[in-house]
Amino acid sequence: MSEVYITRTAHYLPNEPVSNDEMESYMGLIGEQASKSRRIVLRNNGIEHRYYAINKQGKGTHTNAEMVALAIRNLVEQDSEFKEIDLLSCGTSSPDQMMPSHGVMVHGWLPEFGQIEVTSPSGVCCSGMHAFKYAYMSIKMGYAKKAVCSGSERLSRALHADQFELEVQKLNDLEENGFLAFEKDFLRWMLSDGAGVFMMQPKKNPNALNLRVDWIDTYSFANVEEPCMYMAADKKEDGTLVSYHDFSPEDLIGKSVLSIKQDVKLLGKKIVSLGMPKLKESLEKRGLNIDDIDYLLPHMSSYFFKDKIYEGLQEHGMHVPYDKWFTNLKTKGNVGAGSIFLMVDELFNSGKLKKADKLLLLVPESSRFSYAFSQLTVC
Repeated sequence: MSEVYITRTAHYLPNEPVSNDEMESYMGLIGEQASKSRRIVLRNNGIEHRYYAINKQGKGTHTNAEMVALAIRNLVEQDSEFKEIDLLSCGTSSPDQMMPSHGVMVHGWLPEFGQIEVTSPSGVCCSGMHAFKYAYMSIKMGYAKKAVCSGSERLSRALHADQFELEVQKLNDLEENGFLAFEKDFLRWMLSDGAGVFMMQPKKNPNALNLRVDWIDTYSFANVEEPCMYMAADKKEDGTLVSYHDFSPEDLIGKSVLSIKQDVKLLGKKIVSLGMPKLKESLEKRGLNIDDIDYLLPHMSSYFFKDKIYEGLQEHGMHVPYDKWFTNLKTKGNVGAGSIFLMVDELFNSGKLKKADKLLLLVPESSRFSYAFSQLTVC
């Protein structure tokens, strides 16, 4: 089977970077009250700037699909190249609509394409890695000659204050605590918008560095773990989810069922401990030594997890010193499925890489605990 190479990378980030002090002017006040959790969350997550596809009035400036299309325009060198691409694979946890699929909406923004294969892996942070793996397998098996894959998010609009006003007003009417529950408010200060894209081919670009895709492994723990992050559902005490289909239209809004929520206690307990044995398994079955890795690219929702990931690696005999780590969480924010694309893109275009360097990608997903790992070699 063919080798597979990432021959180019690109990204699109909407509007200007937003600082911590500006966040609430974009995300809005709920019930005309400043968030109780904002400063605590920002102190722990270590993010200093992020990007939003909304303006200060809370109006959308870009759709998710549009941002991916703009990233692809940054990727493609000339319009004639669009006709050479025969696969478009797009992962996200925040499509602009339930139907049509995210990938075909991206395709719709790019009339220069022909009638190509399009796929839209769903999920959360790992959906971008699933899109990447689909493109990798398609080229490796000869089903595609030139593929574009993406990871992207556009969650700012779903986290804006106006999405929660009715719920908080109902709490005030009942003379209860009129602040948004932490599992919802927490995520308003965690997530960012943007898109990253890869060009993938069976042959190297002879005029530049390339990244050979050595392998990609994905794992799910959904058979033994309950949901941790969820959207368009509500969680019962027994850990099961109630679908938005089973709520009345009034409760959908009044309980902000369509918002994204996270069980923070479950996240801290599980997200690192479940993944490290699987990374060790991926390396051992290939006879690989983590000491040979030159760059570790860990997708983290927060710098709170940096030391925990380091310690988790250590506990399983995988020491990776911090001088081998590469992350842009501080400057780009947590872009979910797009984060690993943005990290690879920034490092690939940084001038730091040299031939034979090895990159290890580590992508956890908290929704029901999934993990994706991949090794890339510079060539």
